[in-house]
Amino acid sequence: MLTHQQFGTSVDDAPAAADAEQARGPLRIAVIGTGYLGAVHAACMAYQGHSVVAVDADAGKAAALAAGRPPFFEPGLEELLAEVAPTGRLTFTTDYALTAGSDVFFLCVGTPQQQGGYAADTTYVYAAARSVAPYLTSDSLVVGKSTVPIGTAAAVRDTMAALAPAEVTVRLVWNPEFLREGVAIQDTLHPDRFVYGVQGPTAEADIGLLDRVYATSLADGTPRVVTDYVTAEMVKTAANSFLATKISFINAMAEICESAGGDVVKLAEAIGHDERIGRKFLGAGVGFGGGCLPKDIRAFRARAEELGLGQSLAFLHEVDGINQRRRDRVVDLVAQLSGGGHAGVRVAILGAAFKPHSDDVRDSPALSIAAALQDRGAHVRVFDPKAMPNAKHVAPQLQYAADMWDACADADVVAVLTEWPEFRTADPVALANVVRRPVIIDGRNALPGSAWTAAGWTYHALGRAAAASALPRKDSHS
Repeated sequence: MLTHQQFGTSVDDAPAAADAEQARGPLRIAVIGTGYLGAVHAACMAYQGHSVVAVDADAGKAAALAAGRPPFFEPGLEELLAEVAPTGRLTFTTDYALTAGSDVFFLCVGTPQQQGGYAADTTYVYAAARSVAPYLTSDSLVVGKSTVPIGTAAAVRDTMAALAPAEVTVRLVWNPEFLREGVAIQDTLHPDRFVYGVQGPTAEADIGLLDRVYATSLADGTPRVVTDYVTAEMVKTAANSFLATKISFINAMAEICESAGGDVVKLAEAIGHDERIGRKFLGAGVGFGGGCLPKDIRAFRARAEELGLGQSLAFLHEVDGINQRRRDRVVDLVAQLSGGGHAGVRVAILGAAFKPHSDDVRDSPALSIAAALQDRGAHVRVFDPKAMPNAKHVAPQLQYAADMWDACADADVVAVLTEWPEFRTADPVALANVVRRPVIIDGRNALPGSAWTAAGWTYHALGRAAAASALPRKDSHS
């Protein structure tokens, strides 16, 4: 069997190494940042037996998590916090001093898109690095999990070295996260791979210590790729760029199908049988959103331009452009299905989160479309099963409904823009009794079109010409 040999270790040897290291017992872990990544990581590490202190600058967030109430929706997290709490292995705090004596410090802070630009804002990463530096020892390890531009890891290590106690050798591994919102706990406990970016004379010891953290997953057979800082920094953005490209590719095909009379769902099914392509991420619709794909492809392009390599990632500009066009297409469809205009049209928007099983509304296609429709004079009402508080915070100008039925009451057009199960399984006959006009836009190709047309609805799905025979797609974007 071929192995990936780097820095004296291999993918195949990782489980055996983990078994040996696991005998040395659990570790003391500090997690800096308690957003989607940090809170889930902290809870999962405590669940696996480590003693964890999680630090966040937001006292309200730390207090809510300490009380077992996550300030965001992630399936299973509240239950996991409740299970871990009696063990005493998990502490949430704002006090960095409580991290003193930790064996491993995880940097799990956000890197949002810069205001007024496309580059990633690494302010929080450097702030976290500066905050932990005074508590480092030559035996402790800092592990960066945030998605960062090329060159950040080395700069972060230098920043910490300048602030750490004089006798301390700062040790850093870059270990990118690959969490998917909605299944983040599963992805943490049973990841599809680990990536370690290591550098310097302590590399072997750093690998060994991080193997102790992940001993359970490594023993279960999770592959481990060991590489350099730059490659590790690129892995997450390269992966997200590939996935975004695949989504925009099928949405470009949807544009052609709509014009020429094809069916993009059948097209995706046919090409997805090719094992070189696969069926995942070929779900045509209103495109991608959230806190990762949009900002990651833009930040990757921005960093490439800084390195004088803008042409290498120029295609991502079109990937982004196709994604935005799908939102515009829904706005245009509302007018097309309402006699040519938006003014006075009552539109029910079903969905606010960028994907189901999440309350994340960052760069949400649904909210973007809702806002655009309202700006054009439509009367818009939005409903989402989990994302209403966040939606009201970021888009307070919109009108929100109490439930799906309230949103659809007297609607001229219903647009399903987030494929929550309750929308996918909605009864078209019952819903027809509350709308003013039975017209529906299936923005995710998630509905059984034939059932809706049989119930008397005018059904339009993105990228499909024949509504009467339409079947919902079976895949998921994540």
